[in-house]
Amino acid sequence: MHISIYTKRAILGGTICMIIILLGTILLGRLSGYEAKELIKNSINGLNTLCNTIALASATILALLLTLLSLSSNSKSRLKKDHYSHVLQIAKLDTIIFIASVITFLLFNLPITESENVPNDWFNNLYYFSLGISSLLSSALIVVVLMLYNTVVNIIKIVGLGMTDHPLAFNEDDDQKKTS
Repeated sequence: MHISIYTKRAILGGTICMIIILLGTILLGRLSGYEAKELIKNSINGLNTLCNTIALASATILALLLTLLSLSSNSKSRLKKDHYSHVLQIAKLDTIIFIASVITFLLFNLPITESENVPNDWFNNLYYFSLGISSLLSSALIVVVLMLYNTVVNIIKIVGLGMTDHPLAFNEDDDQKKTS
């Protein structure tokens, strides 16, 4: 699948955000199993809220993509297949994020901290796993939002401002190339 410059920029933005989030985790230092268990107990509500927010945002973005497609197809300007491929990439990634956030929400609702059978040293790994998953989901949503922003900017330029020389807009030269 072809990755456009817009998608590469969005991935770079998401990667920078994930690095910043993970640096905060590293700055916390190494925790003992008991400390990790207490931190998990204290942060579980925030993690659940984060997963709910990401799931809601992902579902909303999918619905808004339908509006974007309607606007794209009903406009006087004709758009190239690359535009629709970009929208398809956004939809696929957004769907993956939606599913991952719902699964993560379900996993975070397991009463693991209440169990007496789980060794304390496991909580250290669980704590870092939960931080890693939440930073991955957050940065992935940032990638989708940046990709969507680029798509909206392109639509505004082509449909709203009538830029016929935009790389995603068909122009007379493209029609002549087809007939040749």
